[in-house]
Amino acid sequence: MCVLEADNLVKVYKGSNEISSTKALDGLSLKVKKEEFIAIMGPSGSGKTTLLNILNGIDKPNSGWVNISGNKISHMNRDELALFRRKHLGFVFQEFNLLDSLTLKENIMLPLIMDGRATEEMEQKAGNIMSLFDIKSIGNKYPCNVSGGQQQRAAVARAIVNDPDIIFADEPTGNLDSKSAKDVMSCFKKMNEEGGSTILLVTHDVFTASYCKKVIFIKDGRIHLELVRKGERKEFFQSILDCLTVLGGERNDL
Repeated sequence: MCVLEADNLVKVYKGSNEISSTKALDGLSLKVKKEEFIAIMGPSGSGKTTLLNILNGIDKPNSGWVNISGNKISHMNRDELALFRRKHLGFVFQEFNLLDSLTLKENIMLPLIMDGRATEEMEQKAGNIMSLFDIKSIGNKYPCNVSGGQQQRAAVARAIVNDPDIIFADEPTGNLDSKSAKDVMSCFKKMNEEGGSTILLVTHDVFTASYCKKVIFIKDGRIHLELVRKGERKEFFQSILDCLTVLGGERNDL
């Protein structure tokens, strides 16, 4: 079953004249099936962030369309898109984006509160997810009183509490040390393997990408290569490195 489909996406950022315009996406097409766990990688300026923003409705393409669960989000107006994103999509960002005035538990329940869910249901769902990610014991603490890794785990929990059709993550380990990054990616792995979540993330980090089942490499706004994981994560890590070298990624892009 296809959760997301994008067809012939073109995105041009116009400069002061035609010469200074930049084509960020150049006829890119993509399909994401249910329960896939995909990373998008590529050199700086390859178009990966633009692609993610168009796929999740933050931005619109100049041409082409995006369909999620049978809904063409690229054709929705602002109000329709806002409601669809809230009900059907989950988001994890590099900057945690937790509300400082709420506890971790309250942050996690926020999508359910906005949907007017019953208190008992919210408590149960939040409790189950916090247990899964090993943060239930700190659920009543505020973001400023826990580590960056614990904040990001809470952000990941918030992203799935509403059972979204697909989760989008933008550099989810970008602000974390290596141990916290490992903990967060283990959460993503649990979500995918135990919860059946469909996940699409953008990352520069080979370690982060190695947790995924597939890596899509883009360059100059087009898909150049797809790499599917078949063996152990360490082997996949090396394969990703090799592909980035072929694409011309700089060492600081990793």
